[in-house]
Amino acid sequence: QVQLVESGGGLVQAGGSLRLSCAASFSPYAMGWFRQRPGKEREFVAAIRWSGGSTYYAEFPKGRFTIDRDGAKNTVYLQMNSLTPEDTAVYYCAVRTIPIWTILTRAGEFDYWGQGTQVTVSS
Repeated sequence: QVQLVESGGGLVQAGGSLRLSCAASFSPYAMGWFRQRPGKEREFVAAIRWSGGSTYYAEFPKGRFTIDRDGAKNTVYLQMNSLTPEDTAVYYCAVRTIPIWTILTRAGEFDYWGQGTQVTVSS
């Protein structure tokens, strides 16, 4: 059974940093992070292919967020720096198990999702 365990969310002041983690119970094809801000649709944040480590980012977090992985632990991380109140959202970890190349910026390309972790940035 697929298990995803997210951690690392919380409350931080503007300009601060948080590091999200998501551990999978298996080695995936790719993992990603999406977020849903209050009153907004879920949006892509970043993704990484497990083999080779290619990374993909939405436009808004470039230079502030970094996605990385630990293959030995089947864990993906999202390091978030220079946070602003606009980054307040529930952040979801997503896993793609199907080993076929695809664009990793679409939620539909991922087949398992974490429970979400709340990130709140105060001004």
